[in-house]
Amino acid sequence: MAEREDAGAGTGPVVSLGNGWDNDDAAGRRPEDEAGRGVVVAFGQTLKTLRLREGLEREEFGRRLGYSASTVAAFEQGRRIPSPRTIECADEVLGAGGLLCLWKEQVERAQYPVFFQGMAALEKEAVELLSYDTLVVKGLLQTEEYMRALLGMRRPPLDQEIIEQRVAARLVRQDIFDRRPAPLLSFVMDESVLQRWYGGREVLRGQLEQLLLIGQKPNVEIQVMPLRSEESAGVDGPFTVVTQRGGKKFVYVEAQGSSALQTDPDQAALAAARYGIIRSQALTPRESMAFIEGLLGEL
Repeated sequence: MAEREDAGAGTGPVVSLGNGWDNDDAAGRRPEDEAGRGVVVAFGQTLKTLRLREGLEREEFGRRLGYSASTVAAFEQGRRIPSPRTIECADEVLGAGGLLCLWKEQVERAQYPVFFQGMAALEKEAVELLSYDTLVVKGLLQTEEYMRALLGMRRPPLDQEIIEQRVAARLVRQDIFDRRPAPLLSFVMDESVLQRWYGGREVLRGQLEQLLLIGQKPNVEIQVMPLRSEESAGVDGPFTVVTQRGGKKFVYVEAQGSSALQTDPDQAALAAARYGIIRSQALTPRESMAFIEGLLGEL
């Protein structure tokens, strides 16, 4: 389900989303557009005003939140975006009575560029997410070390601050595994993804161990498409199908620094059906866990 195929077929609306996300071309925990910057700056000013009202220095306030004074300064100046949990903690420490918590949704959305905000919202509210990957482990499944390895390989190189922001944003997305009610999550990845030593032996070892842990969750299925497979309905490349409450489906596709969100219901239904075929062609979840354990034993 490549983007060029959908765009050329004329079968339904494709929303071009600009730079890709899991391939690391999207923004991390920093505002990437003017509207986002405005929200984050306004929140930072409010945070600073409430801190000064309480008579707290940045060092003391940071200590209570578990951050350094420099990080607090970055929050207040709109250079970094605090997590929802940090905002809740700050609201409590400053006795804001819920004032800061009113900003949570807007501030969280500001960490993503405009083109990814729709997908981010879908991901947060998904009742089902189906993902097929051929290049790297899905961002939702990545360890922090694996994330840093991928980001560190970007050319041109990324600034360290940007790497930190993107790592933080991706880790926040992994809250999907702890959400209640739990969404149904299915991941199929090519065997080649698990054979790549991105970051070295220990990084790969940690990533394989994480896959085994996440694969034990009752709402998660992880499957491997073996290299020896003679058939694969996934020859057009990676894609993700997200289902909302009510059953509406969307397809998200990334390729070489660009991404698109397919909104046509017929195309989304076809993508879901295609994913079902891919899943049937891959190793079963039980076989896949045994396969990953075997790879881990070889490291």
